[in-house]
Amino acid sequence: MSDDHAPRAGSLAEFRAFREKMNAEILGEDNLVINRFFNLDGRAYESGALDVKTKELLGLVASMVLRCDDCVTYHVVRCQEEGVTREEAFEAFGVGLIVGGSIVIPHLRRAVARWTELEGQGEGA
Repeated sequence: MSDDHAPRAGSLAEFRAFREKMNAEILGEDNLVINRFFNLDGRAYESGALDVKTKELLGLVASMVLRCDDCVTYHVVRCQEEGVTREEAFEAFGVGLIVGGSIVIPHLRRAVARWTELEGQGEGA
């Protein structure tokens, strides 16, 4: 079985650099709708009745179910930044798999690969 879809070495750095570059370009256009949406997206993950850690776990599960690898990567990084443990992440992965079904398995593989990559970089909890 080929592992062609697994993240490549250095791909997390590439993901971050591309995301930062393109966000700056997009937001630099000063489009009211786009800027407001980006602002709303950021504010949705602020602490409220739910803490940030819980919201990031929710974002991770939703991203898995929606099958967005960029979103999964973003939320895996944020989950680790918020102190989510490997055990907590795997419980969230399980919820995503149950809700999304077997089509989520490739995204689960990439999420676990990202998680392990981050652990190897010392960025995990």
